[in-house]
Amino acid sequence: MSDQHRDKPQRRERRTSKALSDGSHGFRGKETTGRTKDSISTVSYIDELGHNDDNARMFTTMENTYQLGPNKRFPIPAVTDILKDVLTSYLQQEKYEAEWSQKMTKTICEVIRARVKDLMIPRYKTVVLVHIGQLAGQSMQISSRCLWDASNDTFTSYSFKNSSLFGLASVYAVYFE
Repeated sequence: MSDQHRDKPQRRERRTSKALSDGSHGFRGKETTGRTKDSISTVSYIDELGHNDDNARMFTTMENTYQLGPNKRFPIPAVTDILKDVLTSYLQQEKYEAEWSQKMTKTICEVIRARVKDLMIPRYKTVVLVHIGQLAGQSMQISSRCLWDASNDTFTSYSFKNSSLFGLASVYAVYFE
């Protein structure tokens, strides 16, 4: 091999190291008069993987299955039984209080979501909504709107009442293609 070919990578290395040492971090900016000036780059935040494991998510790439429909349908009767059981057990002996019901809606949502996840229904995304209100002779209308495929997506809901409050829980199941 000739000397020119051997020297080429060394010359390239020298050129890049020289260019980086000329300016601050290798960045060059232009002034309005046409002369170049050194610019300073700063980093305000760096999140290194491993230091903040709570925020770091590992993404798994999966191959396409080309599956357009579910192998197993969403079990509406089983989920309705879960809603009935959870609402009855959490709200049976309770009296309505505004602050308590704010905390209880979150708790009930988490319990319902966990129990529906335990059914291990593949490829369905679930949305859980819980409403708790006071029974004082008023009426209330709750509506929802969704964009979904009517052949695969579904929902179920259950309503509970006692002497001082009502509870409404809904689970929406959206098939993930």
